[in-house]
Amino acid sequence: MEFLVDNLAPIMFFNLIGFLLLGFPVAFSLAATGVLYGLVAIEFDLMSPLLFQALPQRIFGIVSNDSLLAVPFFTFMGLILERSGMAEDLLNTVGRLFGPLRGGLAIAVVFVGALLAATTGVVSASVISMGLISLPIMLRYGYDRRLASGVIAASGTLSQIIPPSLVLIVLADQLGRSIGDMYRGAMLPGLLLAGSYMAYVFLVAFFRPSQAPALPLEARGPIDEHGHRGLRSLLVLTLIAAAAAYFGSDYYFRSHTDIPMDERVVIVLLIWGVAALAMALGNRLLRLGWLSEMAEQVVFVMIPPLALIFLVLGTIFIGVATPTEGGAMGAMGALIMAVSRGRFSMPQLRQAMESTARLTCFVIFILVGSTIFSLSFRGINGDIWVEQLLLHIPGGELGFLIVVSLITFFLAFFLDFFELAFIIVPLLGPVADKMGIDLIWFGVLLAVNMQTSFVHPPFGFALFYLRSVAPKEDYRDRVTGRLIAKVTTAQIYWGSIPFIIIQILMVVLVLSFPGLVTHYKGDAPTINPSSVTFGQDSAYGLDSYGADDSGGFQ
Repeated sequence: MEFLVDNLAPIMFFNLIGFLLLGFPVAFSLAATGVLYGLVAIEFDLMSPLLFQALPQRIFGIVSNDSLLAVPFFTFMGLILERSGMAEDLLNTVGRLFGPLRGGLAIAVVFVGALLAATTGVVSASVISMGLISLPIMLRYGYDRRLASGVIAASGTLSQIIPPSLVLIVLADQLGRSIGDMYRGAMLPGLLLAGSYMAYVFLVAFFRPSQAPALPLEARGPIDEHGHRGLRSLLVLTLIAAAAAYFGSDYYFRSHTDIPMDERVVIVLLIWGVAALAMALGNRLLRLGWLSEMAEQVVFVMIPPLALIFLVLGTIFIGVATPTEGGAMGAMGALIMAVSRGRFSMPQLRQAMESTARLTCFVIFILVGSTIFSLSFRGINGDIWVEQLLLHIPGGELGFLIVVSLITFFLAFFLDFFELAFIIVPLLGPVADKMGIDLIWFGVLLAVNMQTSFVHPPFGFALFYLRSVAPKEDYRDRVTGRLIAKVTTAQIYWGSIPFIIIQILMVVLVLSFPGLVTHYKGDAPTINPSSVTFGQDSAYGLDSYGADDSGGFQ
């Protein structure tokens, strides 16, 4: 009994892990463990029963949190876009663009995966869409099955690190930091991760060209009467739009000098997109014939998702909208895009709303369970136990971060990102804050690490999503007429290994170079404490309304 009293906090924590490994629902495991050990602590006078009276107020704080409204908004946006055919159009267009290159199809999958991540934020939608559309084409033209399955699964998981990621929303809420700052901090590591995937595909195509061949001539799309694919026209269009973006932004920045770097990037990209769209629309409406079919297709397919990205992330970065408001505008933009494509119907709307409500309830229930667990855990001084355990790790701050990264990586074999975010982050966040670690950097480091949970064999969800759409039996290709061998589960698992290694290297990179994340505060205004003065205008100074002590205003 004395052992139980002295070690109630670690017993409570490992009991929770046991419940989860046995397969019990996360929300109910958290709540049940919190209530059970809370009653035990009250019985042994380790916790006051009055502490449970704070529980209703804490639950009300969860359901009244405006920041969490971003979860249903971004989920609804992703589900609507999944049904709008945007992924199919993007893959067809970008596949034609990169098809002549070795590994071009795989590079197109990564590129589209990054675009889908910045618009949908839903892993299942990205992996299933790319698995249904790209995997048969890659198998048709001789891609290695491990490379094809690995690049599709890994590209789909970019939705967890590239904003507007649901994981980043949850991490920002759990760490008590701004969602907008978390988005700014995660953008560069997310893009670097996508670039690393492309670099890996390029190296495979260079050293083992048989595993990632270029598309044959007949599969590269239409050719004009001069034998050209229209790439020259696309290049000219891109250069003219870039020139318009350069001179237009330069003119704007002359009159607006105090603009942070992320806002400058957003404004330049906005002008570039508007200029390209205006030229393509003018060419089509006036029938000028200046642009090739390829150039027009690229513009009309790429600009709508880029416009949606600006509507969501651009408005957040330039300070026009909060993440919640950005999510609402994104949801409305997704509906408009679906209607304009003729892919909108009431049954699809009903399905999207039901799925959104289901996922939102899932998140809220886990938050409630996490609140009950943390209330009891802190009541029995479990937070002090965790703090003392981690503060005495050799190596100080670096040792703490390395151990936390290793723990997160190994727990990702068995727990998904929601479970990790709601269980370990509330325990680790206060310790990191006490050690002086920037919590945005800490959150992005955890997000990159937790991303591996989607591609970890054997429990990675992205692998399961791909397995559900990959061919399970040999089949005859409808285009070439050849017999195509099935994709085995072992090939999917082995294909994910190189991308897990890339993700681990990205964790090391973010850990070694915090500036990849902390650039988000580089343009923040600073105040010199020595220049702050009080009471200059009168004995008491100005009040909060600008009035002096005599009642007048200055």
